[in-house]
Amino acid sequence: MCPTDGRQDPVGTGDGASTDAAFTALLEDSAEELYDSAPCGYLSTLMDGTIAKINTTLLDWLGLEREAVVGHKRFADLLSVGGKLYHETHFAPLLHMQGELSGIALEMKTSGGRRLPVLVSSVVKHGSTGDSLLIRTTVFDASDRRAYEEELLRRRQEAEQARQEADLARAQAEQARRQAEADRERLSDALAVLQQSLVPDTLPAMPGLEAAVCYHTASPDRLGGDFYDLFPLGGERWAFFLGDVCGKGPEAASLTSLTRYTLRAAALHDPEPTAALTTLNAVLHERYASSGDPRYCTVVFGVIAPDPETGGAAVHLASGGHPSALVLRADGRADFLPTPDGLLVGVLPTAPVGTARTTLAPGETILLYTDGLTEARTGPRRDDLYGEEALRAFAAGHAPATPQQTITALTGLLESLGDGLDDDTALLALGVPPARPDTNHPR
Repeated sequence: MCPTDGRQDPVGTGDGASTDAAFTALLEDSAEELYDSAPCGYLSTLMDGTIAKINTTLLDWLGLEREAVVGHKRFADLLSVGGKLYHETHFAPLLHMQGELSGIALEMKTSGGRRLPVLVSSVVKHGSTGDSLLIRTTVFDASDRRAYEEELLRRRQEAEQARQEADLARAQAEQARRQAEADRERLSDALAVLQQSLVPDTLPAMPGLEAAVCYHTASPDRLGGDFYDLFPLGGERWAFFLGDVCGKGPEAASLTSLTRYTLRAAALHDPEPTAALTTLNAVLHERYASSGDPRYCTVVFGVIAPDPETGGAAVHLASGGHPSALVLRADGRADFLPTPDGLLVGVLPTAPVGTARTTLAPGETILLYTDGLTEARTGPRRDDLYGEEALRAFAAGHAPATPQQTITALTGLLESLGDGLDDDTALLALGVPPARPDTNHPR
């Protein structure tokens, strides 16, 4: 071991001085090679921009020869048109004022006409007296960065376009939803107006009698086929009817309108219930049977007249295939009033009509209804029908009841059936007010 500077003689000769000289020479050669072959570009320019020195890396990037560059070109000559303009207006003035600039994005032009994106850092080298001598510049290839930035920009543009398309789609969907709601509201309003034109707005007041009605629409977007009416015949007699035409929608509305006005006209000509239904059957059969698309209805038509002697009322009914009326008696019973043998109105040239008569005592009510109520679906799985016996039991549980009390109770029943009620339901109740206690007897 030689106590020189801590290094061993690599060959064991003991000649430490010659070894240091060789190593130093090797380092000097490596430094020049490192400058010339560095992974970035280096160049030095005079203060006017004339290139005094440039490394091989930058020459290779640009496809230029050293002899054609050094002493013949300025740094700005290596830049693209846009880069040259930026160099003259911003880069060079700032460099002279600040003495250095770092990480400036420029574009250099290659001999093949391609543009090379680069990041440029320059520093002004000063002499011992402070004079500016030259500019040393480092150039980094920013192609990957430019590609990344362009890809990032493209992705951002795609994301922005997708967002705009999504916003547009949402706006269009919202506009379509609002338009659909507006159309639905207009349709609902139009259907409501048309539906109201098929039934009376209010029931007339009948001296000595009472009446109440309910029309429950299963769907606000669909015209129903149920109908009813109550009108005077003269001589304290009143005609009434309630029924259900086949089908739904505009066709049913047309049939309902024809049925209602035909019954009114027939009753004014001959108020006998059987005659009114016979006339309606002839009209419907003549109007629809020949077209190959027969239309028909079920209907019950009646006449009610108060009886001054008993304080009650006489009822005469005729039915064409309609469910039996239900009578709520004063003693708490509820009984059907059968009208057997009646067939659908409008199917045959002549159709049998079922008739029935009854007398209502004070406090008693007769109820007419359509099958939307009795055919409502009930049970846990909605696969059972409510049925006439359930209706009779319900009515018996509320008897005796006035017409309004009866309709109020049945309205609550309809609401309790919920979505099981998938058909329109019309209810018409007529009755005699309960007798008032005699307050004029002597004390």
